[in-house]
Amino acid sequence: MSLRFYDTAQAEVRDFAPLIPGKASLYYCGATVQGMPHVGHIRSAIAFDQLTRWLEARGHRVTVVRNVTDIDDKILAKSLASYGAGAADVDPAMVPDEPWWALAYRYELEFTTAYDALGVRRPTYEPRATGHIPEMHALIGQLIERGHAYPALDDSGDVYFDVRSWPAYGSLTRQNIDDMQGAPDAGPRGKRDPRDFALWKGSKDTDPPSASWPSPWGSGRPGWHLECSAMVTKYLGPEFDIHGGGLDLRFPHHENEMAQSQAAGHPFARFWMHNGMVTYQGEKMSKSVGNTVSPAEMLAVAGPRVVRYYLGQAHYRSVLDYSPSSLEEAAAAVGRIDGFLAKASARVGEAEGATDPAAHLPEEFGRAMDDDLNVPQALAVLHGTVRAGNTALADGNDAAAGAALAAVSAMTRVLGLDDAQQPAGSGKSADGIALDSLVRSQLAQRDEARAARDWSRADAIRDALAAAGVTVEDSAAGATWRLEAR
Repeated sequence: MSLRFYDTAQAEVRDFAPLIPGKASLYYCGATVQGMPHVGHIRSAIAFDQLTRWLEARGHRVTVVRNVTDIDDKILAKSLASYGAGAADVDPAMVPDEPWWALAYRYELEFTTAYDALGVRRPTYEPRATGHIPEMHALIGQLIERGHAYPALDDSGDVYFDVRSWPAYGSLTRQNIDDMQGAPDAGPRGKRDPRDFALWKGSKDTDPPSASWPSPWGSGRPGWHLECSAMVTKYLGPEFDIHGGGLDLRFPHHENEMAQSQAAGHPFARFWMHNGMVTYQGEKMSKSVGNTVSPAEMLAVAGPRVVRYYLGQAHYRSVLDYSPSSLEEAAAAVGRIDGFLAKASARVGEAEGATDPAAHLPEEFGRAMDDDLNVPQALAVLHGTVRAGNTALADGNDAAAGAALAAVSAMTRVLGLDDAQQPAGSGKSADGIALDSLVRSQLAQRDEARAARDWSRADAIRDALAAAGVTVEDSAAGATWRLEAR
């Protein structure tokens, strides 16, 4: 089977072949850094991290661009609110008298911390919107010249995209323009049509001077949709392979991106891929309801490997529903995987193919991932291989156990589970080396106690390790240990 992905624009699963053979280009929407990350942000990043890893496993060199929106109405509003810190409705994370750019950078670092903890690899490029104002001006100029944009009819300094000048507007989400509603602020700002959207926003009296840039249309700042079109074109060119993001971005953000880019003469994305939302016990997560869950909250009750497994286990297009027992179930699954890896490694040594996992991937796993990243089916293959490996260990079949070890190791690496445990490419972490040394010291003392038939001391050592989350397993080859997933 060839690689096949669901294309939102065509509403079907299609064969994927990159624009340039052997190279794939991916742009997916990163954070608008106006607050702390939530699991919806991280689920999206994990989905496109899995896509990147699978494209690489199939032999493609992948260029990944993930933007940072660091100028936005909400960022400016939060910064303005920080100057009145102490009000009842102010975010408790607010820093008093914090400039907008400092607020944006502080939250950007929080996103980076969450991405790193859960094994989301850094993109090839991670451009900030504020660093690409000249490219945005150039794009606006092209659209005005082609008759698809116009300066506002009042003296606001705004520039708008003329949606009725582009007949294909609405095609991504299959909407008729006459059925769309205009933005709430459609009237006062000089639009020809209430559905037209801002490419450039003229400065307001409430805007800090540092949040405005000079332009041919007056001082101001970019519109949200324009930012992505300008940045992706700079780094990936006018046509590229895949544009990704959360399902909630299809309209208006991605619809507007596609319209303005194609109206400027750019073919733009050949595939549009969207990941599903995260819900809480069947309800949409919402700050107003108080049912949002952050990555930090998940990591407080489970290890990064478990959280990564949970957030990446469903098909990327499906809804992922969170409940208090979700991480327990993920921990049990990861525990079964890691238990086999520990036992098999102790029996047959390190897995083969650590530097080339693709060579050891089962064919069924590959077919599942080729079929629109069917991770649930791929995980079924992973757990089936774990069961077969455990059977081989019990039967003393070291050759079969070694083959299962190589396959399981390859699958966990391709799924990114290994990088959620430690930084990519770092080998064992310093903490891991220290823990291994301490546990082995305790096991040596336990061996001495058993040799002296001091069973109570041996049991006490084992019980102390178990209380710390370390499971000890005895075999003819000696004792092995593993850290239980939590």
